[in-house]
Amino acid sequence: MPLIALEGMEFYAFHGYFIEENVIGGRYLVDVYIETNFVEAAEKDELLGTIDYSEVYSICKKEMLIPSKLIEHVGNRIMERLIALSKKIKSIKLRISKLQPPLGGQVKRSFIEIEKKF
Repeated sequence: MPLIALEGMEFYAFHGYFIEENVIGGRYLVDVYIETNFVEAAEKDELLGTIDYSEVYSICKKEMLIPSKLIEHVGNRIMERLIALSKKIKSIKLRISKLQPPLGGQVKRSFIEIEKKF
């Protein structure tokens, strides 16, 4: 199945269970992988036959700007909005990485990953 992906979308956001995380904020990476049939777009060179990357980015940006205690919650919101983009979507995989999470030691990143098939 053809795949559309946006990797390494970087956002500064204020997610976290602890008050300090909500005040200081942190850097996050979001990766989205969408399986969809874009044969029509490939043949006709028309955006209507595929998923608009700018819409995917816009959804991620808007949801990342809403502070939440858990990135699991942010991921669920993003996933629900992505699902609504098109009935042509066959699966979506979403990863949200929190860079250098405040865990009291050197940790490059923590992440959640959600995958849904239709």
